[in-house]
Amino acid sequence: MSEEPISKKREAQKEIASKFIEKPVNFLIKHNVTPNILSYLGLLCMILAAFFISLGTIHMFLFFSWPGPFFIFLAGTFDVFDGEVARRTGKESAAGAFLDSNLDRISDAILILGLILGGLLNFMWGYIILFLSIMISYIRSRAENEGIDMRGIGLMERAERVLTLFGALIIETWVYLITFWIYGKPSLIEVPFLATQPVTWFWVIFILIYVFSLVLTVYQRISFTYKHLKEKKSEN
Repeated sequence: MSEEPISKKREAQKEIASKFIEKPVNFLIKHNVTPNILSYLGLLCMILAAFFISLGTIHMFLFFSWPGPFFIFLAGTFDVFDGEVARRTGKESAAGAFLDSNLDRISDAILILGLILGGLLNFMWGYIILFLSIMISYIRSRAENEGIDMRGIGLMERAERVLTLFGALIIETWVYLITFWIYGKPSLIEVPFLATQPVTWFWVIFILIYVFSLVLTVYQRISFTYKHLKEKKSEN
């Protein structure tokens, strides 16, 4: 992966984000909300999301199914806000980045636990997704320790992972509801190799594609890092 696509990806992300976060970030700065507080709020929202998902609310009627995806969205929003507030207020620090990174890993684990307890994943697939998510972050940490800039590297960075799961849960809820309205009962299938509760065909396809995307991201980050480490060695 060349530097140009990386910079283009980052620039596109910043352009999209700036359209939606300008006023909220200014409001937070005005009221002296610190980046660390936002990081903890993000963790709290992910705990709430996992709690509601663990109750099986995704396969309930609309009023009961919205809390899980809603709190995932809020958690992702706070995750964006904390970095932006830190940059604009000059509060970026190694300690803050360390805290945020660890809280993100805890959030990832809690969300996957919620999916397992809610029957949307079995323990094997939950372990696979958690392992790959941690590997994606670990590779970045090791690479940056060697002086390699990993920003924008890989298909499924954390923001993409959270946003993708949020969208998938929304679609899963609507597939459940629409098939119920059409056929008088939801169209669910039993897939013991993937989930402990019946799910829609959409969820099965999504999880397989999602895991493939995580594997691809691991490969992209490893190959990018290995290539640049070899180039640095050659230069030296």
